[in-house]
Amino acid sequence: MAEKNIYEDGLRPTGEFTTDQLGKPVQSDAHSLTSGGPDGVIALHDTYVVEKLAAFDRERVPERVVHAKGGGAFGELEITEDVSEYTRAAVFQKGTKTPMLARFSTVAGEQGSPDTWRDPRGFALKFYTTEGNLDIVGNNTPIFFIRDGIKFPDFIHSQKRLPGSGLRDNTMQWDFWTQSPESAHQVTYLMGSRGIPKNWRHMNGYGSHTYQWVNEAGERFWVKYHFISEQGVEGLTGEEAAHIAGQDADAHRRDLYDSIDKGDFPAWSVEVQIMPYEDGKTYKVNPFDVTKTISHKDYPRKKIGRFVLNQNPLNYFAQIEQAAFSPGNTVPGHEISPDKMLMTRVFSYPDTHRHRIGANFADLPVNYPHYAENNSYSHDGPMRYTFKAPTQPVYAPNTVGGPVAGQGVKPADEMRWETDGEMVRAAATLRAEDDDFSQPGKLYSEVMDAEEQQILVDNIAGHVGDVQDETIKERAFQYWENVHPELGKRVREAEAANRGADAKYV
Repeated sequence: MAEKNIYEDGLRPTGEFTTDQLGKPVQSDAHSLTSGGPDGVIALHDTYVVEKLAAFDRERVPERVVHAKGGGAFGELEITEDVSEYTRAAVFQKGTKTPMLARFSTVAGEQGSPDTWRDPRGFALKFYTTEGNLDIVGNNTPIFFIRDGIKFPDFIHSQKRLPGSGLRDNTMQWDFWTQSPESAHQVTYLMGSRGIPKNWRHMNGYGSHTYQWVNEAGERFWVKYHFISEQGVEGLTGEEAAHIAGQDADAHRRDLYDSIDKGDFPAWSVEVQIMPYEDGKTYKVNPFDVTKTISHKDYPRKKIGRFVLNQNPLNYFAQIEQAAFSPGNTVPGHEISPDKMLMTRVFSYPDTHRHRIGANFADLPVNYPHYAENNSYSHDGPMRYTFKAPTQPVYAPNTVGGPVAGQGVKPADEMRWETDGEMVRAAATLRAEDDDFSQPGKLYSEVMDAEEQQILVDNIAGHVGDVQDETIKERAFQYWENVHPELGKRVREAEAANRGADAKYV
């Protein structure tokens, strides 16, 4: 791999005197050019003041509709184990070291929202591989609220703000959740002791979806990614989170930056669950349902390497705010699966990048494939930076030496799986353990200890207590009774005990 400092792409040298954007020296950053003396009107031909104000007016791009508040850093992935029997992807071959970018975020909060709201955390990774950029875009939980992307806009609307007051509202959150029982697994995580991470360094990450690995022989496997924090996993109580939010809304962004700045580099173990392709057809739960987990007893986690974050961004806007991730950014040997939520994300992520930062978002240094050639026939459009040689054709097919599709790839590199039958709008066929409440029920009764169970009960009761509609509140109690009868009973009793008392922090 060629030596390249990807962290400094786009860095301009610092000169001794100020210039305009085209390099012309400017006379003042304090005084505009006026006619008839210092109290006269500002001259329109003062191109520098026009440029300066016009540029300022356009400094912001639209914030992400989801995952707007976040931060990140650069680092390196190292693969320490041999998994070549499962995937031919160059990035996952033993001994390979790959530069990378990680971005962490909340889901529902806007740009200025506190880092410590109760919310899942986005966990987005971009690997600059020799075969192109690979993005694994997940969360700090192994599951999600819904299983079909057609519901995603409705879900996010329910978590954002009321159109009239512009305020967030627990009532509409529970109205959506209780009518979408597949959310129970994720909401159990969200209301538990891991619902508010201590910081980004002390949380795990997950690819969440099931992905597809393909080996050199074309054999296919289903894979789940787990990124296990080497710092340990720690959470905040509601009271601690509220206190921090009042003191420092950027606490998590600051923690990551300061830790790296002083040389305390955070690291994560990279582990995978691997399922043979044929097992995906008959496993007891649908492995392509992102509201479900795959049992570690059936398919144990296998450590394949680790990644370390060791380089802060040199410019937050250029390298983090303009970073564009998509689970559709795949490489040979890593593909997607027939997960409905994943397939809609593959469309939605690049679509929002084109709206947010422009049609040529991939031309920006932070998004450009640093170690693979870009021989695309796409060209022109606003903000185009890279371009082809004058003699290279801009169309295909051609007979004058342009790149040819199909060269250097294998038929197995095309994402595919088996399917048949008519096109329908329907839920997947249920399997033996495909109900919505069993896994969150086991999370409560078999995984959480007594202290974690009490934290869960208190958090739910406090949150449900703010629901203004009694019908929706009753549905919320029934929702938790479906998860586990004991949990539902405890939530109902705790919420009743809270009435008339100060509201709990949630």
